[in-house]
Amino acid sequence: MPWLDGDSVLERAYGPAEYADATAGLQVDAIVYVQVDVTPAYGLLETQWAAQQDRVAAIVAFAPLEDGTIARSYLDALKGIAKVRGVRRLIQAEAIDFASRLVEGVRLLPEYDLSFDICIRHEQLPGTVDMVRLCPETRFILDHLGKPAIKGRQLEPWRSQITELAALPNVVCKVSGAVTEADHALWTTGDLAPYVSHVLEQFGEDRVLFGSDWPVVTHAAPYKRWVDTLRELTKDLSAEAQRKLWTDNARRVYGL
Repeated sequence: MPWLDGDSVLERAYGPAEYADATAGLQVDAIVYVQVDVTPAYGLLETQWAAQQDRVAAIVAFAPLEDGTIARSYLDALKGIAKVRGVRRLIQAEAIDFASRLVEGVRLLPEYDLSFDICIRHEQLPGTVDMVRLCPETRFILDHLGKPAIKGRQLEPWRSQITELAALPNVVCKVSGAVTEADHALWTTGDLAPYVSHVLEQFGEDRVLFGSDWPVVTHAAPYKRWVDTLRELTKDLSAEAQRKLWTDNARRVYGL
């Protein structure tokens, strides 16, 4: 994982023991492992490793979808691993006009009953809307609220673009990654509130799901502080809506 080089927080092992420590006192029923941007040559090995972890119930694996139909051979290999439920091919480092490079590969996923996790910067939301519209049969999960500029307290055009994306029925939103888009040292619950509330309002209670973004979240907060913060931000939701956010929607979306 070359992107970890020199990262004083993340450049070490984060495995089952570290996860157990980070979640001590929390009731974690199941884990969805999402690929972590290993060098592509190691993508299949990463998936095989994750499949061997007892507490991992589902995997969102890397796949080279930019290769279009040639990626079928890789998707065939993924479907041989029982826990694989979806694919993520990171977009956040791509050019703004990324969609045209990925559409052909993303359109393959329904044949394999696989979803696509979208990890982008907020500047890439217009291209994301285009991609989702061009792939109406594919199930999409937007990661990290679309990485809004929380540190700069910038709501537009993110807010309007989220509304446009949420109008498309084949996409749901993962409520995750908010603290790492805020000021790592000084963020408050109030800083995150307008972003979380807008996503909850636009996607509705059936299309939002909790994500920890662990261990990347530790740049800005321990796992438990993020959980406590989201609980505070959603305390006025009904008990049913809270259950959907924390558990039920993830079970449905990832086929747990």
